[in-house]
Formats: sequence, C-alpha cells, structure tokens
Amino acid sequence: MISPARLAEMARKWQKMATRKRKRISYTRTRSQRDMQSATAAANKGHFVVYSIDQKRFEIPLKYLSNKVLRELLKWSEEEFGLPSNGPIMLPCDAVLLDYVVSLIQGHVAEEVEKALITSIATCHNNAASSSLDLRPNQQVIIYGF
Repeated sequence: MISPARLAEMARKWQKMATRKRKRISYTRTRSQRDMQSATAAANKGHFVVYSIDQKRFEIPLKYLSNKVLRELLKWSEEEFGLPSNGPIMLPCDAVLLDYVVSLIQGHVAEEVEKALITSIATCHNNAASSSLDLRPNQQVIIYGF
C-alpha cells in the first residue's frame, strides 16, 4: 500500500510534469487535450485534478489522499495507464463511481464501508482484467459505477 506522503509527492510530480508540458509546444494538440490540460492548470491551491475515463474533471483536495479508496484508484490508474507524462491523471473508473467515492470521502464514512467499496471495486477490476485477456493489446480496462 502506498503511503499518503508518497501519494502527495506523486500528485505534485504529476502537476509539475503537466506544467512543464504546457510551457513548450512540441506537437499539435486536439481541442479535448488542450481543454483537459488547461483545466488541470486551474486547480485551486491544496487540490489536484483527476479525470474519469469518460473525461469528467474532478478537483480533489490533497487531504483526501489519506483515503484508502482514492489511493487504490490512483494505484490502479498507475497500473492501467502508467504515470502521465503529457496530460492529467486519468482514473480507470467512470464519473458516477468517482462522484460516489468523493461523496463517501466528504461524508467521513466508516472504515468498514471503505473496505467494502475497495473489495467491490477490486472484484470488478479483477473480473474486467481477467476477461480482457482476449482483448486487443492496447484496449483499456474500465471500472463502471453503480
């Protein structure tokens, strides 16, 4: 399991990498890429930006990095997509699930509920990964919300 300090460090690193990419123009970007990167730059102090797989933007407070569910999603994001070098952090779930996770974190839910949600997401993640063995090599695994 990744420590909260390490996650905060990774988030800062990702934001710095995104900032450096915006300062130099090395290729022509599509409109959606420009929108996503410029939106990442507009994060409020003490927050970081992530995107769901369906490209909905979420501004998450850094203090939420201590939450186990969010840490698991970030870990799976790194496994699925790697560390982003030319764009924002993309989580392998849809906006519905991410909305639900954020609302649970805001509501300070019990640890048992967090564990149950992680187990549920992990089951979906593992089922999707095992069923993706016959998929094309570059196809991504996506976790959909309830």
